[in-house]
Amino acid sequence: MRIDFHASPQPTLGVEWEFALVDRVSRDLRSVASEVHDLAGGRLADPARLHKELLRNTVEVVTGICDTVGEAMTDLADTLAVVVPAAQEVGVDLLGAGSHPFADWSMQQLTDGHRYAELINRTQWWGRQMLIWGVHVHVGMPERDRVMPVLASMLTTYPHLLALSASSPIWAGQDTGYASNRALMFQQLPTAGLPFAFDTWAEFEKCIGDQTTTGIIDSMSDVRWDLRPAPHLGTLENRVCDGMSDIREVAAMTALVHCLVVDLDTRLAAGEVLPTMPPWQVQENKWRAARYGLDAIVILDDANRERLVTEDLDDLLERLTPVAKRLDCEAELRTVAEIPRRGASYQRQRTVARESGGDLIAVVDALVTELTDSLSDARAT
Repeated sequence: MRIDFHASPQPTLGVEWEFALVDRVSRDLRSVASEVHDLAGGRLADPARLHKELLRNTVEVVTGICDTVGEAMTDLADTLAVVVPAAQEVGVDLLGAGSHPFADWSMQQLTDGHRYAELINRTQWWGRQMLIWGVHVHVGMPERDRVMPVLASMLTTYPHLLALSASSPIWAGQDTGYASNRALMFQQLPTAGLPFAFDTWAEFEKCIGDQTTTGIIDSMSDVRWDLRPAPHLGTLENRVCDGMSDIREVAAMTALVHCLVVDLDTRLAAGEVLPTMPPWQVQENKWRAARYGLDAIVILDDANRERLVTEDLDDLLERLTPVAKRLDCEAELRTVAEIPRRGASYQRQRTVARESGGDLIAVVDALVTELTDSLSDARAT
């Protein structure tokens, strides 16, 4: 099966930010995405910046093709300046997190459409459980044959990305003990989870061809790997991160992903053999980051060296600083280091729950406030 990759000459960016819609009084999920979409879409210069998703309690804000992190954040902020007040008119707020603390999955409504209906028909209970939200970052790739090696090497920093963004510790009213319950929930879908690693594009094409022939997928859009090529866009799409409540953290994680992809692609183009890890190590690192977040001790290489993820992060950020300067995102990359100092979202949510005596409505309130405050700060600067 031939899959054409429409390469991007420049390492352009695209960001997709998913939000839950929560009632302004009860703080439970509400299935009013169509109403928000219709109201906001009529006010946006480009209605394509706002998407519907699988469930009617979700909207997704997307950027256009951007050259820098700063440009992408301005794009998101401009769209949200329209969407947030439109949502409030409908009686809901936007919630940025990997999960909702107490919503009942059985009460949620499916967005109309054959593709969504077929997904639920096939996946049944697991598909209906997917009350999860994330942030996806696309980075343009200049050469098709470098996509799969870069993807495989990106898996060595998977736990860093997940630990920093982890924001789904509470599920159906219970603290799961995990920093990112979303990461482990999502991988229950048959075409989701960690990607297969291939040495060549031809091997990837064969995999997709075989999955199409056997009815596992109908198209590339059914491949829901945590990292995947987007051939029609000419990008490598990073889907590791949980949903986020602060546009500054979205900027930080976007800068980190941008720098990682460009760094690896540059090294590969120069003839370097990129580092990779055996699949069992990648799987274990994903679990450790999902379970322990920023306290995870991760495996570094096939020699089984281990290190606290935040300690390794310090060295990673230092190594990527020259790349960030080249990509004009040095300030945003520096902000990555502030996340452990401030506390990741999963830690902040647990603090609110503890200090409020287990009041999960207070957790939702805090997440909503983080978003609105960060957007206000972004507009002020």
